[in-house]
Amino acid sequence: MFVITSMPVGGAETLLVNLMRRMDPSVIQPEVICLKEPGPLGTEIANEFPVHSDLIGGKYDIAVLPRLARLLRKRNADAVITVGAGDKMFWGRLAAKLAGVPVIASALHSTGWPDGVGRLNRLLTQITDAFIGVAESHGEFLRTFEKFPANKVRVIRNGIDCERFHPSAECRTSPDVRKELGLAPETPLIGIVAALRSEKNHSMLIQAAAKLRERHPDLHTLIIGEGPERDTIEPLIEQLGLTDRVHLLGNRSDTPRLLAAMDVFTLCSLNEASPVSILEALACETPVVATDVGSISETVLPGKTGELVPSEDVNSFVAAIDRLLTKDDLRSQLGRNGRELVQATGSLQSMVDGYQTLIHEIFAEKSRASQPAFVAKAAPRTPSAAIKGASRVPVS
Repeated sequence: MFVITSMPVGGAETLLVNLMRRMDPSVIQPEVICLKEPGPLGTEIANEFPVHSDLIGGKYDIAVLPRLARLLRKRNADAVITVGAGDKMFWGRLAAKLAGVPVIASALHSTGWPDGVGRLNRLLTQITDAFIGVAESHGEFLRTFEKFPANKVRVIRNGIDCERFHPSAECRTSPDVRKELGLAPETPLIGIVAALRSEKNHSMLIQAAAKLRERHPDLHTLIIGEGPERDTIEPLIEQLGLTDRVHLLGNRSDTPRLLAAMDVFTLCSLNEASPVSILEALACETPVVATDVGSISETVLPGKTGELVPSEDVNSFVAAIDRLLTKDDLRSQLGRNGRELVQATGSLQSMVDGYQTLIHEIFAEKSRASQPAFVAKAAPRTPSAAIKGASRVPVS
């Protein structure tokens, strides 16, 4: 059972969908619990997996605890993994403990606000079997800054489907994407894929687009994603005279095509762990210019897969984008290096294997520690069945 607040189109949510779709159904039967509304992605996968939603009425709705516990018992849950910090991390783990769920873990996807781990969540460290980081430096952050026990911190690197996200000469050179936007075939394109939230700092990209206009008068910028900051972003675009140069495309199902059409992918976040969008762009052989925050430096390697700039440094951001736009050979080489890196370290299958192995290891360890009580409590889900990958009949 993955416990999350909701499932809008965002990096962590998309990652979860990809993870669930690739899991071996004879080994893991994934379900999603959305404390609030299911969101676009929750609705999309509802015909593939059980999706439970609308369990919490508000921030202080403590009745969510018995509701969640009843649901976990009804579904005979073997493992609960909370996704992100905040209320889902607290109520999800507490309900799992109350319901006697064998495996309790928390997957964390950021290194700062809004996903910082608060005091109440720290109180539940003892009942948590694993804290999952998404990159090596993120795991170190969880140990040293968040102070989680080192033996409970596990790193499972984010992974993406390199068959879906791949380079496309047709997208890069054909006029399809540009024609859709009413642009000439040779129009240079930069862009970002990120939920419109304050920590993604879209205003930095818009300011950069305005500064780049002098050297690249034909440059257009694609902003893919949706969220609460749209009301702030739209006036800024208008204020800087970029209405015909910056395209707010909202949520899209064809991001591989759009990423492959870009000349440079950008990310200007204030905090991150290991952004999925960067992996997707690199898999499409699109070089990246990003702020040097979180674990981004593990994938955006200066001079090899892209360029890093200090957080909120608009001038450095502009200079890096300009450098790549004016050097076609460098841009192509960085893109090729990027795809090779993702194939070697960020495949979807390696992420899936990591989660499946983690769940089974903890399950087996706990079953050995209290074999008689454990088997008596939950005979249908014997450790041997879980470890061997025997299929289970879904609870209706």
